[in-house]
Amino acid sequence: MAFVHGKETVITVAGTDLSAYTNSSELERGSDKHDVTCYGADDYAYDPGLRSGSFKMGGVYESSAGGPRAILNALIATKAAIIRRPEGTGGGLPQDSFTAVIEKYVETNPVAGMITWSCDTTVTGLVNTTAQ
Repeated sequence: MAFVHGKETVITVAGTDLSAYTNSSELERGSDKHDVTCYGADDYAYDPGLRSGSFKMGGVYESSAGGPRAILNALIATKAAIIRRPEGTGGGLPQDSFTAVIEKYVETNPVAGMITWSCDTTVTGLVNTTAQ
């Protein structure tokens, strides 16, 4: 078993690498389930349905033209291509690529700390998991 440190993660949104401003990300995948239990059964029975997914990310605010505020604010209520490399960039390492609806961008301004940001998305269509 090989453990991998999260610091190597790479995130790009609409072709812009936001990794330098990102310190957390979460790709969630799931599916619907359909109750197919019929008369006479003692236990529920289920069949799988459509897959679903969401992607969240966040980090430390940066005010440049290539920072998360400029990139993500412009993408709210649109679809964007996202690439997630959980083990970093390199031949044979895993990569998830998908399109997502950019739903929410939030900035948090604590009085005694750095401004932070977060972004919530919903995956639309297939999450393509491949080796780089």
